[in-house]
Amino acid sequence: MRAQPDTPLAAAGSTDPRQALAARYAAVRARSLALAAPLSAEDQCVQSMPDASPTKWHLAHTTWFFEAVVLQAFQPDYAVHDPRYLYLFNSYYEALGPRHPRPQRGLLTRPALAEVHAYRAQVDAAMVLLLRTVDAAQWTALADMVELGLQHEEQHQELLLTDILHLLSCNPLLPAYQAPVADADLPASPVQWLAMEGGTYTVGHAGAAFAFDNETPQHPVLLQPYAIADRLVTCGEYLDFIHDGGYRNPAWWLSDGWAMVNAQGWQAPAYWLAPGDPRAPSDHWQQFGLGGVRVLDHHAPVTHVSFYEAAAFADWAGARLPTEFEWEAAFGHAAITQMLGPAWQWTRSSYEPYPGFRPRSGAVREYNGKFMVGQQVLRGASVATPPGHGRKTYRNFFPPAARWQFSGIRLAKDAA
Repeated sequence: MRAQPDTPLAAAGSTDPRQALAARYAAVRARSLALAAPLSAEDQCVQSMPDASPTKWHLAHTTWFFEAVVLQAFQPDYAVHDPRYLYLFNSYYEALGPRHPRPQRGLLTRPALAEVHAYRAQVDAAMVLLLRTVDAAQWTALADMVELGLQHEEQHQELLLTDILHLLSCNPLLPAYQAPVADADLPASPVQWLAMEGGTYTVGHAGAAFAFDNETPQHPVLLQPYAIADRLVTCGEYLDFIHDGGYRNPAWWLSDGWAMVNAQGWQAPAYWLAPGDPRAPSDHWQQFGLGGVRVLDHHAPVTHVSFYEAAAFADWAGARLPTEFEWEAAFGHAAITQMLGPAWQWTRSSYEPYPGFRPRSGAVREYNGKFMVGQQVLRGASVATPPGHGRKTYRNFFPPAARWQFSGIRLAKDAA
């Protein structure tokens, strides 16, 4: 669903930095609307759980970012579209004022979807004008903040898809978001183990290309010799874990994970339908996805597992999860596949600041650093990640019980 730029400044391949950034702005903003297009107004208003947000809120919040963080900072005479929106669509930026409670975003039947679209249109027009007219002295700072806003919107494009999948899974009709995509239906090759030497590796981002602050600074890490799987764990392999009593045997589970299994009644990954499930009766295991209900593809990577499930499977398989640094050190080796898709990959690393980490200045200092506790790092990208958004140093993070993301498993083990 790649939308094309639709403004006069969107000159494809332009060498003028203003035109190039305007073109990227137009394309990213149009893609959000294209992703929402298959959904009804009713679909776009509902919030299925506190950790998810309505599609309409995603469309408004990403617009709020450009209005509250960019336009108000770089255009002193800018008149906000509606002062109430600064409260409604703030997410967690304490420095920018109070906000509507996150668990209550689904109650925002007003403003209507058409009003949110009008909000986007007004902010887009103001942004195009700002990109054209800002003085040279402010250009570098503006371009940096606009790029952050676009990367932020791409993150919300992924969240839009994962959140709508969760919402549709709560509907007994199990409606599809889009037409099903045909499986390659190719058996996964046997797992090969890539042996990695121990020693000092340089990890983290450095250079002029964009990165979030949590990817910096670049620094050395000392790794012991290890081996890492060349591909992700498949649904068929995970089904073997289930059939071997994986969800009934506490021996494989971390204590908190076993508590979640019992409290939540987990018996399989999220969106799996066991044989005989009344919502879609079948003699086979099935899986609900963006394309609706389909027979479980045993060869496809398993997705929608929590960190707890990933760690339990790894223990059952006689392996472990890689650390985020082991994952990054293996990135790019010719023998390894599926590093940037189709699933985010849980690591054994807690989400911590790198040595010497400094958050960005201003309101966006709250972007990443304030969440560096109680979360696990995931590496890679998923089928929902916008094209070009993933990279070697990208650090995604979620609580260990999270399952609604396209999160999967890559195994590692200590060197023999």
